[in-house]
Amino acid sequence: MILVDTALRQRESEGRPVRVGMYGAGAMARGFVAQVSALVPGMEVVAIANRTLQKAADAYGFAGRDGAVAVSNLAELDRAIAAGTPAITDDPSLLARSAGIDCLIDMTGAVNFGAARALEAIGEGKPLVLMNAEVDATVGPILHEKARRAGVLLSCCDGDQPGVELNLWRYVQGLGLTPRVLGNIKGLQDEYRTPTTQQGFAEQWNQDVTMVTSFADGSKVNFEQAIVANATGFTVAQRGMSRREHRGHIDELTAAYDLEQLRELGGLVDFVIGAQPSPGVFCLAEMPDERHASYLALYKLGDGPLYSFYQPYHLCYLEAPMSVARAVLFGDAVGQPLGAPVVEVVAIAKRDLQVGESLDSFGRYMTYGQAEKASVVRAEGLLPEGLAEGCRLLRPIAKDQPIHWSDVEAPSEQLAHQLYAEQQQHFKPE
Repeated sequence: MILVDTALRQRESEGRPVRVGMYGAGAMARGFVAQVSALVPGMEVVAIANRTLQKAADAYGFAGRDGAVAVSNLAELDRAIAAGTPAITDDPSLLARSAGIDCLIDMTGAVNFGAARALEAIGEGKPLVLMNAEVDATVGPILHEKARRAGVLLSCCDGDQPGVELNLWRYVQGLGLTPRVLGNIKGLQDEYRTPTTQQGFAEQWNQDVTMVTSFADGSKVNFEQAIVANATGFTVAQRGMSRREHRGHIDELTAAYDLEQLRELGGLVDFVIGAQPSPGVFCLAEMPDERHASYLALYKLGDGPLYSFYQPYHLCYLEAPMSVARAVLFGDAVGQPLGAPVVEVVAIAKRDLQVGESLDSFGRYMTYGQAEKASVVRAEGLLPEGLAEGCRLLRPIAKDQPIHWSDVEAPSEQLAHQLYAEQQQHFKPE
């Protein structure tokens, strides 16, 4: 980050801001535009693509940038950018094709939409930052593989929990310790929350009720931890992770894990409910060199063998500009899958489901997502939560039971389904 702020000030002094094209105009997107416009030197959001043009215009208005112009083709977009006029469009394909845009950021949380944008970015050689955990956890491995082959950078995002955890992971490794647990601190989890129960909270904070529900029912944390697992090679101890409740400080969890098991598994992703400091992230690590144990005790990190490191917050869009700068100025990704998926997120019935029903999306009424080892997902033929929407049930599924591919008629023509099939084939075990 210290390098990033210096590099951005240099771009500002040279009159060459990093030009960002953004997908989405929801709560996080509005904050991102306002943050970049007023508080981040050397960067500018030059275009917003959104299904509803007025929401895109409102996002610029929230940032104090009125006069956004609607564009419908590449020439109009490039003219607006050259003139310094904020551009809005309902044609997202324009952004990757524009020579006036240096980096793209997806802040939508939509799987099919996000997959299409990623393929466009790869095809046009544009770096893409994903504040879209759902697409990254579902088809991220194959998208990143395609990006690597094309020499294009795809990255998860600072500020979102996966990015904050992976920054902490890198930091702890830089100290010489070996990370063993990467975790997320949640305030609550109730798998049966729905948009009906979460409507008031969503309205209070001006957020999308589906996204809010995916936080409350646990789907979001499972998507997020799958991203962390795939970027580190860590796994899950069980389906849905430990779901441990702990009302004390996160430091106290150093005694909650079996170190030999952690070593055997190569590391775990997990989450804890109710711990402090909330809503932060944590890393439990061991020091492989015993000569440093007394120093760690002196520095108030305890007697080991596990030591607790944490960040007490994640600041979402406020940190996201750092990801853009890291991608454009240093070619540095916050996090990427190592290769084949290690952990995926599977669909679990939120209520009793009946034959003939078509499943809705995550964060709604019919399913919630749980992280599971990719090897188990493949062996048992489990349906990914990110692909559940639009699947028609061929047999009844009891509440809290996983859904299998054999239980549904899937919309296999959709892009995300096609990419997932390609991902399964590409990373097929020998």
